[in-house]
Amino acid sequence: MRAITPPARALYDHEMTAGRTAPTAQERWRHLERAHIISQPHPWLHTRNHVVMLALALAQRDRGEALGQVVRIIVAAPGSLSGRYPEGNTGRASAGLTTPMRIPDDLAEIVSPR
Repeated sequence: MRAITPPARALYDHEMTAGRTAPTAQERWRHLERAHIISQPHPWLHTRNHVVMLALALAQRDRGEALGQVVRIIVAAPGSLSGRYPEGNTGRASAGLTTPMRIPDDLAEIVSPR
């Protein structure tokens, strides 16, 4: 397990805060997805991100998303610890559990390679 860099932690904290406070659900999800990309290598942050995603899914009464987040909460820490996570994946239930995705350019500069 590698330590998170200060710039990555600051961006993660910013995205998580925005994920709880943005004015629309669509914006909250976008921020939580970005935080997810940053958090993947870090077991506690990764799991925490999925817990907040679960809370948003429950608030929206989105059963499919909520179920997907429960599954992801269970596998987040082990996936981070073992390095078996799909880089760039947004963490949403609609994204395949093992599907890698393109990391946004501004995050790629912050997220250190495996």
